[in-house]
Amino acid sequence: MLRPPHHRYQRLYVYHLEMNLLPEINDPDFIGGWLEDGKPILFFHHDKQQLVDELCRQHNGTVFYQADLDYSDWEAGHAITAFGIDDLTVAPIWEETPADIRLDPSVIFGSGFHPTTRMCLAMLLKYLSAPELSIRTMLDLGCGTGLLGIGAAMRGVEEITAVDYNSLACELTEQNAKRNGVQKKITVEQRDLLKGLPETKVDLVVANLYRDLLRQLFQNKAFWKGNLYIISGFISGMEEELLAALPEKGFRMLERTRGDNWCLWVLIRTGQC
Repeated sequence: MLRPPHHRYQRLYVYHLEMNLLPEINDPDFIGGWLEDGKPILFFHHDKQQLVDELCRQHNGTVFYQADLDYSDWEAGHAITAFGIDDLTVAPIWEETPADIRLDPSVIFGSGFHPTTRMCLAMLLKYLSAPELSIRTMLDLGCGTGLLGIGAAMRGVEEITAVDYNSLACELTEQNAKRNGVQKKITVEQRDLLKGLPETKVDLVVANLYRDLLRQLFQNKAFWKGNLYIISGFISGMEEELLAALPEKGFRMLERTRGDNWCLWVLIRTGQC
């Protein structure tokens, strides 16, 4: 995350370590990190080879991958700049343009400026404006930066649970919610969804996740307790496999859309599945 004296991201220095814990780091250039496959991956604004070597000595670890790259390369070429959907505007915190939501995207995969997140936000705003649905509770699976929960809170959703496996995403969601004044409406949970789901009996479930995780969740009856579902995070070549994994009854497809080769579905409950 951005902390003084840093006000935006320019270059990223990435270190993936062979070590069995996420070390505590007190350094002004530290952006954040998380465990990936049980091994820490750390991000800094500047070269920290000496610090990382010391961490390895302290914890009997090694560096098995490191990189120095431009922030735009980390974001796979996606522009991290202000955008608008309906009457809602979103901007990174370093842009001075007026915005309804100001967001620190950090180094989280699928940032708030990724196409799938924008598609989910557009659908979220659309269905929140449908008074007959009366959406008051929401579950955001794969919350990332927290954008969808923040947008929902600003549009009247009263109780939102935001879940991510990534510890930095959870910390970032809490900070972004606080930055936008909606922290009282959003509860953040760090959770491995394959080891246990949060309560899914809510008005709206948003699941912006990767294909294999979605496929496994579709086979879990505990996933299908919600009323309305917005599902994304997969490309068109994966769609048929996921369609085959949906429940045979209990839900109806309201929408199937695509953007930049990414897919999004909206499903609504019609009965017991």
